[in-house]
Amino acid sequence: MGTMDQKEIQLANRPKGLPSIEDFEFVTREIPVPGESEILVRTLYLSVDPYMRGRMQDTKSYIPPFKLHEPISGGVIAEVAESKSPHFKQGDVVIGNLNWAEYSVVTEKEIRIIDPSVAPVTTHLGILGMPGLTAYFGLLDIGQPKEGETVVVSGAAGAVGSVVGQIAKIKGARVVGLAGSEEKISLLKNEFGFDEAINYKTAQNIQEALSEACPDGIDVYFDNVGGEITDAVFTLLNKNARIPLCGSISSYNVEGEDLGPRIQTAMIKTSALMKGFTVGDYASRFKEGAAQLGKWLQEGKLQYEETIIEGFENTPEAFLGLFKGTNLGKQLVKTSHPKYAKL
Repeated sequence: MGTMDQKEIQLANRPKGLPSIEDFEFVTREIPVPGESEILVRTLYLSVDPYMRGRMQDTKSYIPPFKLHEPISGGVIAEVAESKSPHFKQGDVVIGNLNWAEYSVVTEKEIRIIDPSVAPVTTHLGILGMPGLTAYFGLLDIGQPKEGETVVVSGAAGAVGSVVGQIAKIKGARVVGLAGSEEKISLLKNEFGFDEAINYKTAQNIQEALSEACPDGIDVYFDNVGGEITDAVFTLLNKNARIPLCGSISSYNVEGEDLGPRIQTAMIKTSALMKGFTVGDYASRFKEGAAQLGKWLQEGKLQYEETIIEGFENTPEAFLGLFKGTNLGKQLVKTSHPKYAKL
């Protein structure tokens, strides 16, 4: 392999059920050459996220599906290797929605510069990036937690859930998280300040565990997982409860229909509000959200956890780990050490 070659990861098949390594294909390509006003960037970190599972299906959604035999894409932090643009110089650290490739040629509009001196650059893919903004707007705009209320978060040790719980604490709420390992439970209580945490994999009866943890019922339920956990939460909703509906990871790999109890009666009896959203709904307010998250981070009011797997070739494993619950906080892949940037 010559020095002018690089690898990219393409979608080889549309997975049925849980994706497997066979659904990804590594393809060797020449490193592209930037044209006028273009920038050649070298990937440093890439983000793997649960929503990408939906993009592997050929179905209509809020974001177009990935195409077969074309690169998968997502949040990427990169360094500028060569620039034909006056706005970028070699060594700049940039972020954008880019291909899973070791190098990319991009236009000026596809990337923006991030400052490595303010916070570690990886935070821009996690707590200061899409997951942090998802937590911020979903909880504060839809959930609207008030002092003394009980907020329950499913998928609480993930990139979104861990931020939701901490913002709810900042707002004076009592916070209960659900996660799937003892390591995650202790993280929620000791690092993220949750009042209670339930291991849904070992709890004999989720509903009983929840009602013990929530003696005053549930005012806000931030739903990342759906399924049986959500069924149990519905039995404990208070009057005027709010439910930001963020994800349903329990059903992403289910083949056939995902059946469950009917929610209408519980919602009518409690006058509850349930609203689905994606972070893109709040695009016009990203600056505001990122500024507030950054302030809380600097003040020490927010902690974050990341799981970083090294090596571009391990990207598919990192993605598959999301569905096995192996990640604490944000799951990232470190694809290479910087050559041009000072990090």
